[in-house]
Amino acid sequence: MRGVEATMTQDEMFVSLLRDHHGSLYRTAYLLTGTHDRAQELLQDTLVRLYPRWDRVSVADSPVAYVRRALINAFVSAGRRPATRLLPLGAQPDQARASDPYAALDDRSELWPLLLSLPERQRASLVLRFYCDLPDAEIAETLGCREVTVRSLVSRGLAAMRRHQDQLFPEPDPGGPA
Repeated sequence: MRGVEATMTQDEMFVSLLRDHHGSLYRTAYLLTGTHDRAQELLQDTLVRLYPRWDRVSVADSPVAYVRRALINAFVSAGRRPATRLLPLGAQPDQARASDPYAALDDRSELWPLLLSLPERQRASLVLRFYCDLPDAEIAETLGCREVTVRSLVSRGLAAMRRHQDQLFPEPDPGGPA
């Protein structure tokens, strides 16, 4: 494949990577940001920053991994700026629940508030682990940390989601009305 890439211009390699991996990169951005608009903006900003240096990206062992790492880094960095944080304007209205409140979690839409409530690095580690199915070593390389830190981020992220889940869907009182 490197022989074919050697005959392609930088622009052609850029277009080829986008054609082959845009969907995956966009889905990763969407899982990180939680909205289509913010995902498009994050991916576009990342690609705009990488394009002038595409000669470095194209010679990486895995250009798509290089772009994904830049995407994650841009997401985490943006979360550190106070102007880009989303602030809740009020409490969410209560919604009617079925008799088994945990059965509702089978619906992926119920997981969004849980995932979006996490800090950026925890959210990124969970997306890379469970969506991108990356091993700890690759996640550590992407996030620029050690593998033990990845395991800690994943563990703390899952624990935080469980706590938030328990707040949203408390266990019914066994002595209360049935």
